[in-house]
Amino acid sequence: MASAPLPLEAAPIAFGTDGWRGILGVDITVERLLPVAAAAARELAASAPAGLDSREVVIGYDRRFLAPELAAAIAAAVRGADLEPLLADSATPTPASSWAVVERGALGALVITASHNPPEWLGLKIKGPFGGSVEGDFTKRVETRLAAGGITVPIPGETPRFDAMGAYVAGLRAKVDTDALARGLERLGLRVIVDPMHGSAAGVLPALLGAAAVASGAIEEIRSQRDPLFGGNPPEPLAPYLQQLIEAVRVSTAAGKPAMGIVFDGDGDRIAAVDERGRFCSTQLLMPLFIDHLARARQLPGSVIKTVSGSDLMQLVAENLGREVLEMPVGFKYIAAEMLAGEVLVGGEESGGVGFGMHLPERDAPFAALLLIEALVEGGVPLGERIDELQQRCGGAAAYDRLDLRLPDMAARTRLEQLLAATPPSEVAGVAVQQVIRTDGVKLRMGPSHWLMLRFSGTEPLLRLYCEAPNQERVDEVLGWARQLAESI
Repeated sequence: MASAPLPLEAAPIAFGTDGWRGILGVDITVERLLPVAAAAARELAASAPAGLDSREVVIGYDRRFLAPELAAAIAAAVRGADLEPLLADSATPTPASSWAVVERGALGALVITASHNPPEWLGLKIKGPFGGSVEGDFTKRVETRLAAGGITVPIPGETPRFDAMGAYVAGLRAKVDTDALARGLERLGLRVIVDPMHGSAAGVLPALLGAAAVASGAIEEIRSQRDPLFGGNPPEPLAPYLQQLIEAVRVSTAAGKPAMGIVFDGDGDRIAAVDERGRFCSTQLLMPLFIDHLARARQLPGSVIKTVSGSDLMQLVAENLGREVLEMPVGFKYIAAEMLAGEVLVGGEESGGVGFGMHLPERDAPFAALLLIEALVEGGVPLGERIDELQQRCGGAAAYDRLDLRLPDMAARTRLEQLLAATPPSEVAGVAVQQVIRTDGVKLRMGPSHWLMLRFSGTEPLLRLYCEAPNQERVDEVLGWARQLAESI
């Protein structure tokens, strides 16, 4: 896939929904990264909760080009802030840094990663002492520190390193009986093919399920080697980038060894799956399964948090089990806030981020993968059959898709925003709109499991179109109608 032309000038330093990201060598340079890391470290110390007397800041990184080197470099900025950096000794999933913060009682973590963005990107995520991403008010204070121009002189030196991956794997094994999962897969005759998309979650699931599961073929990995170009595509768990995994699952199943695929994004905080028939399963289909398993089989307490772009099936399954459902704007930060404020069973977004109340207020894809396998072992049937049964039982059988549409310019975006605000469509592709929801963007509901959502990117002329409908033909019709609407303004 061809990349967009690279910008010639650096964009202003500004944090998005989960960190600061940009083009490596343009936006992200060591000269720009050091003061950001220093400001973030100082703010972690200044915002530390009462009673937390640690001076330690965990530093993690993914497998992108120069990520290990930049992680080592920002340790000097942390020392310059009169704090103690602790550097991971290898690339790890981002949730491993969050785990380390909680386990060690650290001030927080700085993680060099660009998550699922294209290969030319890099960035910085900030994790708080609670083991999740810091909120918007925190990053605004970091930006204020940068604007004030205070100088923090980096202090070179040897940085202590620790086995972040080992500690993370041990922590997850203590939460889930992974030996029982390996035996359950063997009993089901189900093979798990893992695609970490060349990212930093490579090796985690085989390590969790054990050498015997690897030796028996119950679990195997593809695309596990480091490739900073990620095979030429963004390391995002979307069907167009997963053809190798989909084909591997289909071949295995056709050969008499039923298989499923599990995929992680570049820094291991997003998950998707492929069922035994080769069907791509985003969190639109996985979240209902998590809800059913945790509420029914495990009987864990708490409400369900979904974003407004999430499938109606999530709500149908939750309500069928007597669970309260809260619908939030798009962005895991809203889910994490609810997880910190009250008792939450599970929270998830359509783009692959899932968090669990009995774990961290954080997206953790390897942990989600363990619970996915646990649900299948408990149910005794493969993924596709389990999802089909849920849809039939709760009445949520539907198709879903998303289309990202780049508008000509910001003026076109403004015109469309004004139109949707003043006179939202009364019908969509020939079907009357029953409800207009403005939780995030504009969501036009035509009926049960039948809606269109239009949502703009925060900083560019990009329109995201989401649709759920009774069948794929109707999804395609609605998205085509929405595209024509946007392009006509």
